[in-house]
Amino acid sequence: MILVIVVVVVCFRTGGSSMAARAQDRQADPFPATLDRYLPESIEPVYRALAKTYDPARAMEVVVFMDRFWRLAGNEGFLASQQNIRQRLEAAGYESSTRSDAGGDKARVWYEEFPNAGRGWDHSIGTLTLLGEGGVADEMLLSREQHRVALCINSFSTEPGGVILPVVDVGSGLSDQDYAGKSVAGALVVGDAPIGRLWRDAVQQRAARGVVSTDLPAYLSPDAPGATPTPRSQWEILQWGSIPYDEARRSFGFKATPRAASRLRERLKKAPARVRVEIASTFSSAPNRSLIAEIPGRVAPGERIMFVAHVQEPGANDDGSGCGTLMELARSILTLVKSGALPPPARTLTFMWVDEVRGSRQWLQDHAGEAAGVKYMFSVDMTGEDTTKTGGTFLIERAPDPAAVWPRPSDPHTEWGRGDVKRDALKGTLLTDLHLAVCQRRSRDNGWVVRTNPYEGGSDHTAFTQARIPAILDWHFTDRYYHSNLDRPDKTSPAEMANVGISIGTTAWLLGNARVADAKAVGRLLEAAAAARLDLEDHQGGELLKASPPTTTVATEREVFNAWKQWYVEALQAVITLPVGPRVEDLSNGIDEAIKQVRERQPRGF
Repeated sequence: MILVIVVVVVCFRTGGSSMAARAQDRQADPFPATLDRYLPESIEPVYRALAKTYDPARAMEVVVFMDRFWRLAGNEGFLASQQNIRQRLEAAGYESSTRSDAGGDKARVWYEEFPNAGRGWDHSIGTLTLLGEGGVADEMLLSREQHRVALCINSFSTEPGGVILPVVDVGSGLSDQDYAGKSVAGALVVGDAPIGRLWRDAVQQRAARGVVSTDLPAYLSPDAPGATPTPRSQWEILQWGSIPYDEARRSFGFKATPRAASRLRERLKKAPARVRVEIASTFSSAPNRSLIAEIPGRVAPGERIMFVAHVQEPGANDDGSGCGTLMELARSILTLVKSGALPPPARTLTFMWVDEVRGSRQWLQDHAGEAAGVKYMFSVDMTGEDTTKTGGTFLIERAPDPAAVWPRPSDPHTEWGRGDVKRDALKGTLLTDLHLAVCQRRSRDNGWVVRTNPYEGGSDHTAFTQARIPAILDWHFTDRYYHSNLDRPDKTSPAEMANVGISIGTTAWLLGNARVADAKAVGRLLEAAAAARLDLEDHQGGELLKASPPTTTVATEREVFNAWKQWYVEALQAVITLPVGPRVEDLSNGIDEAIKQVRERQPRGF
C-alpha cells in the first residue's frame, strides 16, 4: 500500500500512541456487533456458494509468484505479475480482448497502457561490503540476495566490480552541524535521517557519492509475540525507500538494517572505514499498464461495481495478497456464473490490477463516461496478513465519515495517521455498514476478527473517493513488517485472503443485483447502525464534556452529532438507488420514515 513517491512523507504520519495501545483501543469497534442479522435473506446462498468455490491455495500461488520480483510500473516483475494473473483469468473463462472490443455480453480481460511517470527501475546486484581491517575478512552487510530491497529505487549502476569508498557518519543527518568539519564529497554517507532528506543534504548539496539511511519506523519489529527478544542492533529488518532520479549525479542509496548500521558504526569508532559498493541496475522506458477484467451486467451494464488491487511494490502482503485475493474472487464469480450457480450480475463487475492510485486515476480520466456509472468501489490491499505474525488486525477503512474529520475516542486512527478530510467532503453511503455486516457474517462462521478505521487514504480508494464515488479499503494494519524486506509469503495467510475475498464478493453481489426486498433490508440495517452511532456520540460527547478539564465544547459536540445525523440521512437516501431498475414508491416511503427518525433524534447527554 502507498505510492512509492510519497513513502518518505507518509512513514512519519504516525499518531502518538503505540501499536499495542491502538490495537487495544480498537477491541471495541464503534459499530453494532450484530449488523449481520439485518442482511437480506438473498445474500446467504451467494455467501455459501462463494465460500465453497473460493480457493485460497490459488490466491496464494499468485502471492508466491509475485514475491520473486521488485515490482515497479514498466519493469519485468510488474509486467510478469500482471501476465500471470491474466493467464489465470483466461484459464477461468475470461476471453482475451482489447480495449477497443471490450463490451458485449461476455466476460473479457485486456490491458490498457498509458504514459509511465516512473522509469521501470530494477536491479540484479546491490551489495554493500565492509572492507577488512588488519587481516579481518571482508563482511557483506547488505545484499539483494539477503535483504531483497536494501538498494533504493533510482540507484544507478557502479562500475563493474564495484567502487571502494570511504565512510562518513553524520549521526542524525538532520542539521548542518551534523556535517560540520566532515569531508563527504565522494564518500558514502551514513545517517539516521529519512533517505530522501539524507540524499538531498549529502549527495545533492555536498557531492557525496551515495548514502545509507538507518531510518526505521518505531512500529517495525521482527519480534513476533512470544518470540525470544532480539537486541535491536542485531535486527535484520529494513524498510525500502527511494531517491530522486538524477542522471547527472548517477548516485545511489541504501536502507540499512539495524545490524548493518551497527557494524558500520562500530568500525568507525575504531578507525576510518571503507566499503565496496557494487550495483547493477536498469531503467525501462516501457509504458505503464493496467490489467482489466469485466463481467458485463445483464440489466444495467453501464452501472459498475469496481475492485482494484495494486501490483507495484515488492511485498507479499503489500500487495501480492491483494492481487491474489482479487484474482481468485474474479475467477470464483465467473465460475459460479458459468456453472449456473449464480445468474450473471445485473450490474457490471470490473476488476483491475494497477500501478497504485496512478492506474485508478488514469482509468477515471480515460473512462469519464463509464466512471459516471460507478456505484461502489473496493480497494483490495494488504488483505492476506497472518495476524499472529504481523500484528494488527483486519480493517475496513471506511468511506469518509465524521470520525475522519473529528477525532473520536471510539475511532482511533492507525499508525498510518489521519488524512486531511473536510466536513464539506463528507457524503453518507450505505457501503461501510453493509460490508461490515457481511464481514460479521463471515466472522460468525470462523471467529474472524473484523475491525474498522476512519478514512485515512493512501491506496486506490483515494482516487475514487476524490471522484465522489463511494469507496472503502479492505486491509490490515499495524504491520510490524510493513514496507520491509521481511514482507514475505511466510507472513501471508491463505485463510485470511479467503475471508476477505468471500466477504467482498458477497457484498458486491448484493450491490450488483439488489432487488427491492434487498434494499428494504439494507434500509433496516442502516437504521440500526444510525441509532447505535447516535447513541455512541451522545454518550461519548457527554463524557468528554464531563472530563476535568473538558476536552471539548458543547458546540463542537453538537456539530459532531449533527454531522453524523446528516451522514446517515444521506446513507439512507442512497438506498433508493440500490435496486437495479426503476425507483419503487413503497421503498421511498419506508426510507422517508427512517430518515425522519434520524432527523428528529436529539442528544440527551449535552
